[in-house]
Amino acid sequence: MKAKRLFDVAASLVGLVLLAPLLALVGLLVWLEAGSPVLFRQRRVGLHGAEFEMLKFRSMVVDAANPGPHHTADADPRITRMGRFIRRTSLDELPQLVNVLVGDMSLVGPRPDVPVQRSLYSEQEWAQRCSVRPGITGLAQASLRSKATFRQRLDLDLDYTRRAGLLLDLRILLMTLRRLGPAGSN
Repeated sequence: MKAKRLFDVAASLVGLVLLAPLLALVGLLVWLEAGSPVLFRQRRVGLHGAEFEMLKFRSMVVDAANPGPHHTADADPRITRMGRFIRRTSLDELPQLVNVLVGDMSLVGPRPDVPVQRSLYSEQEWAQRCSVRPGITGLAQASLRSKATFRQRLDLDLDYTRRAGLLLDLRILLMTLRRLGPAGSN
């Protein structure tokens, strides 16, 4: 797993440097449309169940979560115009490269859950899911994007934890890039 962590650190560092102009532009556009804060921060569960603060570009109005957490539909009126664009293109996820760099996340792994989602899993499923660092992308996202059911995502996440490694990560990253490209967009 040391090779995977070294790859994560190197790739996130290179990504942050190369994408700095894009990160600045997206941040500016979010700020111009919806003001501060530009980043959305949320408690998520990581490796061995440790909680951390995950970063994303804010895609919703300020205080969108005040009524309480719930799933966001495509037509949710809380999503800003810029927010729709950055969600569709996955640009909202780019600040998670900082989470990867500091070790809270990996480039590839199961998507990190919010703590209240713990109740959706059996003890064994939760332990297995938390046995690897969560990722910006994962087998479920690369295979099914956001169209997967909870059970499909869980099965793919658990499959990933059993087979995790640098070669599988590279394959998933390539699958993810293809899905993000013009021909593979959903």
